[in-house]
Amino acid sequence: MDQAPATDSDAGRDAAEAASAGTGAREDRWRSGGVWLVGIGPGDDELLTLRAVRALRGADLVLTQREVASERLAGYREPVLRHCAAEAEIVDTGEIGREEAERLAVAAAGEGRRVVRLYSGDPFFFCDGAGLAAACRAAGVPVEVVPGVPAATAVAAYAGIPLSAASGEVRVLDAGDGTVDWERAGSGTATLVVFFAEPVLDDLAKRVQAAGRPAETPVAVVQMGTTTEQTTLVSTLGAVASESRKVGVSGPALVIVGEAVARRDELSWFESKPLYGWRVLVPRTKEQAAGLSEQLRSYGAVPEEVPTISVEPPRTPQQMERAVRGLVTGRYQWVAFTSVNAVRAIRERFEEYGLDARAFAGVKVAAVGEQTAAALAAFGIRADLVPDGEQSSEGLLRVWPPYDAELDPIERVLLPRADIATETLAAGLGKLGWEVDDITAYRTVRAAPPPAPIREAIKGGGFDAVLFTSSSTVRNLVGIAGKPHNVTTIAVIGPQTAKTAEEYGLRVDVRAPRASVAELAAALAEFGAEHRRRQVEAGQAVRRPSQMRRGRRKTT
Repeated sequence: MDQAPATDSDAGRDAAEAASAGTGAREDRWRSGGVWLVGIGPGDDELLTLRAVRALRGADLVLTQREVASERLAGYREPVLRHCAAEAEIVDTGEIGREEAERLAVAAAGEGRRVVRLYSGDPFFFCDGAGLAAACRAAGVPVEVVPGVPAATAVAAYAGIPLSAASGEVRVLDAGDGTVDWERAGSGTATLVVFFAEPVLDDLAKRVQAAGRPAETPVAVVQMGTTTEQTTLVSTLGAVASESRKVGVSGPALVIVGEAVARRDELSWFESKPLYGWRVLVPRTKEQAAGLSEQLRSYGAVPEEVPTISVEPPRTPQQMERAVRGLVTGRYQWVAFTSVNAVRAIRERFEEYGLDARAFAGVKVAAVGEQTAAALAAFGIRADLVPDGEQSSEGLLRVWPPYDAELDPIERVLLPRADIATETLAAGLGKLGWEVDDITAYRTVRAAPPPAPIREAIKGGGFDAVLFTSSSTVRNLVGIAGKPHNVTTIAVIGPQTAKTAEEYGLRVDVRAPRASVAELAAALAEFGAEHRRRQVEAGQAVRRPSQMRRGRRKTT
């Protein structure tokens, strides 16, 4: 997680130290033990504060708060725990109860352990953090509170509803304890924000109307707020009970009553993202897919990385050893990189020998595309040649200069690539007069099949889209998991990948304008936006591709 500058110099310094020390960072203030009450927001893990991340990194014991969330929401809590140190103990308080959790926290802190107790939203706002704080103070245990983003404000914002915009007053209510005086709460024009209202929605609507609110008063019921499963039902006090029964409203849900709800059509930003809620299969490892997955999330998608190939070293290392030696001794005029994996293979071999990017001094470097050039930049090497148009071997050949004996002191090119790569680039360079050392830098083998639920989702239409970034990803995904269902949107990175997909009986829906994974994700987002627009203009409910199954498989 990127660390932003802090206005508090101590907090900024602590955050920087924690970031530089990694996820296992420890802080001086923890040495004698203590309890931190940490608010983690209502669902979106990116709503964590820097202070919350710092607390998680320093914890020995983390007490989660799953008992306040449904099973659906529990999965959204898991990314929060990635900030914990590997050796931290994680305890689900839903299995031991609140009172036992408080005793455990106090006792562990008394033994010198660093304890973090997680709360949905904010520990002191409609949560029971005050009880644990009081218990710590009574036991003489140091305690700190890390405020979190409250569900009342975050969920409303994610639904596009500006609280207090109409009346200037907001009343936050808890319908779960059964003690709310609805006639009193509903009086006037204040915006009402109600937790745990789904079981009593009918009674709430009737009694708020009895307090004087018109039946036409706008109401929003927001389920799974701030997550990519968020859905918002907009109705009125007179109709919300019956309409919620039709759509099957279930928790966790937040009910908002008031004229501010009327601004949702104007201000909705989260649920209107082009790929909102789309489950997108990315056939790459988590490491390879990091940037692509982040881009998809920015469009509202839920990416799932499923590796289809495994990259392994060459069976015999002699070729790579000679190539590295040749780079150091000035054997090559050019090095041509055709993939991120090729860059990684050379870099790893360099590091084994204690070398770095300085060994490329005097050598010209070509990259097949933007992603490969970015990998080179991360190694400290700036590519001298990158095709502007088609980012492929053919595109690279079109901009590659022919060998000129007067201008080029050395005629040799190093081409490190996969064992299964085509001969296109090597043959083309030869025709341009270059001598090519075409070496195997790495091997690609088919990955193990994904878990059964993933395979079933692929074949059964559980994914809204699949991104194919090469022909091999098409072949390998079909080989390890089967063909995607006919409702699944198929997006491909280039013409060769499209041809392979069609050979396997898949209809290609989206093609990247350039051979770049960033362009591929953007093209899918444009497709999703058009898919949404057509449904809205037709007066239909917006449905994702996976919600339109079933049928025959895609055919050409």
